[in-house]
Amino acid sequence: MKAEIIAVGTELLLGDVVNTNAAWISRELAGLGIDVFYHVTVGDNPARIKSVIEQAVSRSDVLIFTGGLGPTEDDLTVAAIADYFNVPLVSDPDSEKTIRDFFIARGMKHSPSNLKQALRPEDAVPIPNPVGTAPGIFWDVSARTGKPTVILTFPGVPKELYLMWERGRELLLSRQEKDGESRQVLVTRFLHFFGIGESLLGERLSDLMAGDSPTVAPYVGRSEVRVRLAAKAATENEALALIEPVRNEIIRRLEKHYIGEGESATLESAVASLLFDKGLSVAAAESCTGGLVSSRLTDVPGSSEYTLLNVVTYSNEQKTQMLGVSPETLETFGAVSPQTAAEMARGVRRLAGTDIGISLTGIAGPTGGTDDKPVGLVYIGLCGLGADADEAVVKKTMVNHNYKREDVKHWFSQYALNFLRLYLMGRLKPDREETPESPEVNLKPV
Repeated sequence: MKAEIIAVGTELLLGDVVNTNAAWISRELAGLGIDVFYHVTVGDNPARIKSVIEQAVSRSDVLIFTGGLGPTEDDLTVAAIADYFNVPLVSDPDSEKTIRDFFIARGMKHSPSNLKQALRPEDAVPIPNPVGTAPGIFWDVSARTGKPTVILTFPGVPKELYLMWERGRELLLSRQEKDGESRQVLVTRFLHFFGIGESLLGERLSDLMAGDSPTVAPYVGRSEVRVRLAAKAATENEALALIEPVRNEIIRRLEKHYIGEGESATLESAVASLLFDKGLSVAAAESCTGGLVSSRLTDVPGSSEYTLLNVVTYSNEQKTQMLGVSPETLETFGAVSPQTAAEMARGVRRLAGTDIGISLTGIAGPTGGTDDKPVGLVYIGLCGLGADADEAVVKKTMVNHNYKREDVKHWFSQYALNFLRLYLMGRLKPDREETPESPEVNLKPV
């Protein structure tokens, strides 16, 4: 079955409301093995709605409408659908009673326009709305199109759609069985990676991306790359059996960039897992990120096991007073320097009494940069492991200065957490070219 999702509402075209319903419905249909071929958005205009219906009927088997089911004059979805098929609207008694009871329960009087929501094409099946006044419909129009075609309508309010979907889902499954279609399920898995771009990832996985069972596709996020694996089969276990060997091969090829799988796979969760496994603790000293790394480290449940104290030392005075950064270091090299990052990491580790100290000092912008120290520059310091636990290693990183300040800070936190992750994994090989003036170490992934 080919599905098409049609969102009705001028507010969507104006950008006043973001259409999250289409993405949600697409995921639900994928779980039923129904392919979504088109997403369409149309304004509150009867002629344009009917034009969209004509197009959708010509190319899709399942038409799912969201929005335009309210009581006002611009709520036109059901009327436009009925008019397109030249079918009269009738009032559904159960829907009408539900609407009346809705207002009675709230001590309010309904208006005649509210009862408009009870109208449906005469042979359509209502889909009850347990929390609102706008029911949906399930309508088999195959006899009118000359091919298997069903129409479902739902309100545009997401919470109402979600609660009504179960009934719509049951009706869709019944229709699949009636048509004698063998039901298939689509299973998807998302693998998350950091520190590798989409193009290089695509090159390394090009042979796997050429296959079709499972399909392999890269997705670019805010600061990471995800790989989507999808397989369709008669059962979930059969689909997983197709996915598993390809999943393992992808992780093998990109191991040092692999963060994890699923919605909960983040750099902070990957770091937390390593800290839990190794029984280690960490303390963060931040300047340019203003506590963002600390926040992310403590976003993981159970983080009190590995984080004891974190500090934001924005001023030079606090870097000296709290962390013991030498005034001479600050005067000679500046707050944004590898020397300061190293002393911050050592200082917060001593202050907190943790196994590891991590620090960040940089320039988040949009002002404050110089030719020598531009916006987007950050130094990340780490110390605590190895023979000399007080020895700090520092990573210099540059972020695109054209990003907004909040995005620069996010990227700084990403690099810091990834640096900590690789450090904990033993995946950093120091190439020491230190001078007495610069403790910066060029660190290369193993």
